[in-house]
Amino acid sequence: MKFRNCLIASDYDGTLYNNEGVVPAEVVEAIRYYIAEGGYFTVCTGRIQQGFRAFDPAYINAPVLLGNGAAAYDYTKGDYVFADAIGAEGIPLVDALSRAFPEMSIELYSADKIYAIHMSDKTHHHFTSQYLKFIQISSVQEAQGPWIKIMLDAGEHSRAVQEFVRKFGDDPSFLPTSGGFVEILKKGVNKGSGLFRLADALGVPRERTFAVGDGYNDVDMLKAARYGFVPANGSEEALAAADYVVRSNDEGAVANVIELLDGIL
Repeated sequence: MKFRNCLIASDYDGTLYNNEGVVPAEVVEAIRYYIAEGGYFTVCTGRIQQGFRAFDPAYINAPVLLGNGAAAYDYTKGDYVFADAIGAEGIPLVDALSRAFPEMSIELYSADKIYAIHMSDKTHHHFTSQYLKFIQISSVQEAQGPWIKIMLDAGEHSRAVQEFVRKFGDDPSFLPTSGGFVEILKKGVNKGSGLFRLADALGVPRERTFAVGDGYNDVDMLKAARYGFVPANGSEEALAAADYVVRSNDEGAVANVIELLDGIL
């Protein structure tokens, strides 16, 4: 089989999905061909297990990478393959942030519970729009850990928050994301590290891993994979990290990736 021991990890919005929030039929057909030839296909997203509802065994045949690479969840078995979560080392940072930025909403995501400190309207919408159950708390000491990720609704204070986290130390690490959020992850965790952890779990050689993504948070994954593919609609940072630029997400980006791999491998 042509794609045996291959793993493709694709970003979700802006890459696998078109601008109408649909996986185009030509993309599904291409992935099914790839799977029939022995390949593994999965999604790598910033969402967490409770918030990712797009799993479809028709074209996803591997555990889904969640929390920007912090965890892999097997939706067919209902269990985590791995979770590189933030433990007690995150408590002093969150406590300091909540005191330094008392108006900033802080979201903490464990494997099965979601907490919010200083709930804002944006965080409330963040949860309710994804139909996520959450618990409001007043301090980090009330939150049961470890946490797969922590989200800070920094808004216009994003730069100041990032600088505060940077001065605090490099464990855990952080990543600015869309909407003025700053995402806190366990030190060393990103989409690239998650890709390799999943490949190891599946028995896929790391040189047979391939990544597709359009955003800043995909860069580590694009660089880690043997080949990184970026749709034409990708961000400046993603395009700079691309080995190949493919058709836009509205024109079947992932189908184009499989077409290219069909000729490369």
